[in-house]
Amino acid sequence: MEKIEKLEEEIGLNFNDKELLKTALTHRSYLNEHREVKCSNERMEFLGDAVLQFLSSRFLYEKFPDSPEGDLTNFRAALVCAPSLAKVSIELELGSYLFLSKGEEDSGGRLREYILANTFEALLGAVFLDRGIEACGRIVERYLFPGIDEILKNHTYKDYKSLFQELSQEKYNQTPEYKELSAWGPDHNKTFKMGVYLSAKLFGEGEGSSKQKAEQSAARDALAKLSSL
Repeated sequence: MEKIEKLEEEIGLNFNDKELLKTALTHRSYLNEHREVKCSNERMEFLGDAVLQFLSSRFLYEKFPDSPEGDLTNFRAALVCAPSLAKVSIELELGSYLFLSKGEEDSGGRLREYILANTFEALLGAVFLDRGIEACGRIVERYLFPGIDEILKNHTYKDYKSLFQELSQEKYNQTPEYKELSAWGPDHNKTFKMGVYLSAKLFGEGEGSSKQKAEQSAARDALAKLSSL
């Protein structure tokens, strides 16, 4: 509980129900080794994702009154993508608070991007249940929303798959091909690993809660490699 109190201090919020915060920090792998624990953070992640979509949409709608819907959608996608959320999780040191199985921890789970991103969404879900939407708003305004300036400066709001396709056609006159490398987890909450190829050569890999998200992550990885060549 002492560690949880440290996290509460960091985000400036004392939970009325500490169990909500504990559940938000419980990865599904932990349940396999602790049968007495009944809930992982998956449901809270689902709720937190909806909260995040609403808050980020409201923030962008107010900040960019002259931007069309398409631009706002792209801004939001970049603001709430897995790398962006994982970056906030690292700042909050959420990985150090996670309840993980030994196997997940030994394989680097505390530093895994998609786990960190999912944990931040679960944290928002817990905050929403305990304190409401405006308490969630104060957290994202402090830790997440300032990142929009860098996103606009670096043009990272553009679609990674489109950007990689433009670069690969320019450099190699080829269209990228995406293939599923692996998938794991229950049907309602699978994680996918996708690879992006040029002429059967693997250029990038990425993980996500859907094939589309994993493809975006793979394209982002490939862009970084292709740009350095």
